[in-house]
Amino acid sequence: MHYATISKRLAGLGSDKWAVHLKARALKNAGHDILELTIGEPDVAPDPVLAKTVAQSLAAGRVGYSGGRGEKSVLQALSERYSRRTGRNIRHENIVCFPGTQTALFAVMLTLVEAGDAVLVGDPLYATYEAVIRATGADMVPVPLKPEDGFHMRAELLEQAITPNARVLLLNTPHNPTGAVLSAEDIAAIGDVCRRYDLWLVADEVYEELIFGGDFASPLDRDDLAERAVTVSSISKSHAAPGYRSGWAVGPEEFCQKLVPVAESMLFGNQPFIADATAEAIRNPSGVSTVMRNALKRRAKHLAERFVEAPALTFHMPEAGMFMFVDVCATGLSGEAFALKLLEDEHVAVMPGSSFGKEADGFIRLGLTVPDETLQEAAGRIVRFANNLSASKKAVSA
Repeated sequence: MHYATISKRLAGLGSDKWAVHLKARALKNAGHDILELTIGEPDVAPDPVLAKTVAQSLAAGRVGYSGGRGEKSVLQALSERYSRRTGRNIRHENIVCFPGTQTALFAVMLTLVEAGDAVLVGDPLYATYEAVIRATGADMVPVPLKPEDGFHMRAELLEQAITPNARVLLLNTPHNPTGAVLSAEDIAAIGDVCRRYDLWLVADEVYEELIFGGDFASPLDRDDLAERAVTVSSISKSHAAPGYRSGWAVGPEEFCQKLVPVAESMLFGNQPFIADATAEAIRNPSGVSTVMRNALKRRAKHLAERFVEAPALTFHMPEAGMFMFVDVCATGLSGEAFALKLLEDEHVAVMPGSSFGKEADGFIRLGLTVPDETLQEAAGRIVRFANNLSASKKAVSA
């Protein structure tokens, strides 16, 4: 039977990247005591305003077809939010709503690139980015993010990676999996490169409200990048509501005019009752994000305190987000081998760095979205495992 070439382009780029997580979940479902540190699913309840508003909207009969751009309630809320943030007049025409950041990013890429084009993206990168890019037929060009730079993208490395067919830079700040947060100076330098090479700058900003310290910087907020900057985000992390699937893209009006038909061909509008809840959430500061941010920062500190007991583990303190990135090369194992053996020996599930790009092969990613006591237990098992590996390595060398 015949299959479209997209199925070949995406082979191995879907659930294969989550193989360790799926294996751990299967063991857990079979009754094993597995400590899961694999995914970034909030461990707090969603903001109560969401369920309350959904119930009210359903009772009011808000279940009809929606516009392809989005419901007026959420468009207005987003317009107000991004106008305040950027200092410019962000109108409804600058916004398109989607069921989550992932869908928004997929549609944005379909609108901007195709076969023969290239998209630059920092490596390490979020696990779905390569698939989103390759689905369009475009090529992915990695830009190395170096541990010695705190995994911040450097303008000179970006410029070195640019190819003649490059059309887009996909930026992620705050960054998953490393937790790096680009500064205003970083954005300015990166933006200068994008202007000189006429690149679109697409920024995934879903962790915006989970920065542990300092200010958030976005290319969308710079007047000199306004004509080429596109932001995608959602309420998944800010309001602990990934299951609501409510996100958006914000960018130049002409870009959004091109984006709307792509969005309409995919889903033709979001659910009005979800849009109403999203509007309420955006207008009202979320206490949930503050609770999460404080807990995540505290848990990252706990891990750091424990990991100093294992010399073979080099940890990188996150500046934001839900994860800690740990270099395990000194144990003698790759990130994938470490993750699989850790699951087998200690029943702790972590993500191998290889799920996040070639630059991450010697790393593991640990989720911070579990109770403190669970994380402490997992940290103890990881330290014991790493130290046992180091002892075995020394014995062999001797």
